[in-house]
Amino acid sequence: MIPVDAQTMFEVAPRFSGEFAAKQAAIVNAVGPVLRPILEENDINSRLRIAHFLGQTCVEAAGFRTTEEFASGDEYEGRTDLGNTQPGDGRRYKGRGLLQLTGRGNYRAVGKVLGVPLEENPTLAAEPVLSLRIACQYWKSHQINPACDADDLQKVTRSVNGGLNGLDDRRLFTAKAKAVIARLEGIQLSGAQSVGAAQPGAAVPVLHRGSQGDAVVDLQQRLRKAGFAALAVDGDFGPATEVAVTRFQSDHNLDVDGIVGDKTWAALKTF
Repeated sequence: MIPVDAQTMFEVAPRFSGEFAAKQAAIVNAVGPVLRPILEENDINSRLRIAHFLGQTCVEAAGFRTTEEFASGDEYEGRTDLGNTQPGDGRRYKGRGLLQLTGRGNYRAVGKVLGVPLEENPTLAAEPVLSLRIACQYWKSHQINPACDADDLQKVTRSVNGGLNGLDDRRLFTAKAKAVIARLEGIQLSGAQSVGAAQPGAAVPVLHRGSQGDAVVDLQQRLRKAGFAALAVDGDFGPATEVAVTRFQSDHNLDVDGIVGDKTWAALKTF
């Protein structure tokens, strides 16, 4: 299992200051220590599954700075499709969690699965660790992992949001999560050696935007041989190298994520 934790979440999320930074830190520091085991319990256990989960929850939780929606919840009043049948249910069962749990019916159903009295005490859903468990339960019940495995951002987003609201932000934070996870995978593969610094007999390094060193030089030289003759060989995986990698991946029917892992290396080594 990829060793994701609070630092991973901080690297994916936007930076805030003042009160927002304090709120973000409180949530991330509470969730971080249990992030890895809870994701693993719910089969969110691959690079793509974890990256999509972190990207989506980052957007839904406003950069991991809230576990309760900012709106009052009045718009849900009388929504019988959400199980809001009693006066005040709109506000009482407003969206809470890393993925917004909304409506009396949903609080009741998820509470039963998790063994938590969410219908009786709806504010419990905003507690950070429980909000992670709720998000994972939603992910599982809506069978989102197959869309992650296909790296289908739009399908994942529709499953989470019901539409494509905030798609650009979801794409941005999912891409950031992929890059962070690629670095973590690289550390695992190379025995805690930094990404981009291969050692004799080690697995190939996982490279992504921001990587530097001899492995990036090798990558750039191979990309030039593959047809990207204008690419500079400078050992710095910057925007131009990322564009070349994504185009190469697209041309060779690989996952177009801008991350150079085993499959991309295998295709490049034919040049």
